[in-house]
Amino acid sequence: MAFDLLYLDGQDLTGRPLVERRQLIETILVERQGNIQLSERIEANGDILLQHVCDLGLEGIIAKRLDRPYRSGRTGDWLKVTCSQAGSFAIVGYEPSVAMQGAIGRLLLAARKGEQLVYVGGVGTGFTDKTLRDLKRRLDEIQTSTPVVTLRRKGAVYVEPTLVAEIQFRAWTHEGKLRHASFKRLREPADNAEVAELPESGA
Repeated sequence: MAFDLLYLDGQDLTGRPLVERRQLIETILVERQGNIQLSERIEANGDILLQHVCDLGLEGIIAKRLDRPYRSGRTGDWLKVTCSQAGSFAIVGYEPSVAMQGAIGRLLLAARKGEQLVYVGGVGTGFTDKTLRDLKRRLDEIQTSTPVVTLRRKGAVYVEPTLVAEIQFRAWTHEGKLRHASFKRLREPADNAEVAELPESGA
């Protein structure tokens, strides 16, 4: 997908404002068929557009200043605005760390689907070293030989779903898994109702 035009027929266009560069690239590609397609330009209220993009389960938007020339790097002339969601998910197991003895490497998470729990992926970022070790100690106290969700992972340790992790994530995948998940904190719910529910579009 082509979204900008920096050079044309040996001419340097980087000093021209984005609006002019877009006009040129649109003239070249608007009717073109083939592997190179024109990325659509959308001029809209940023808040409304971002909400619509997030509702579709997409990662976010790129916002650019139409009156600015091209400059490489992070100059403030363009912004990547990402979608972010948060929810609480039952911890159903963990994968031990291969880099840190006595610590977890990744939590295995589940969401509600009706009265059942279903596996929605794992989270391996957002932890401090202390949290990684503390979580392993707590989870080892509630180990179970049989996972409470349909899941078979080599080397995984399964636990009773009595602890809940608050997770920030980018979106749900079409397969019903968390995308770009990050751990925020541990919660201990009074009942299973606090656990997030799998969206209808999920697996």
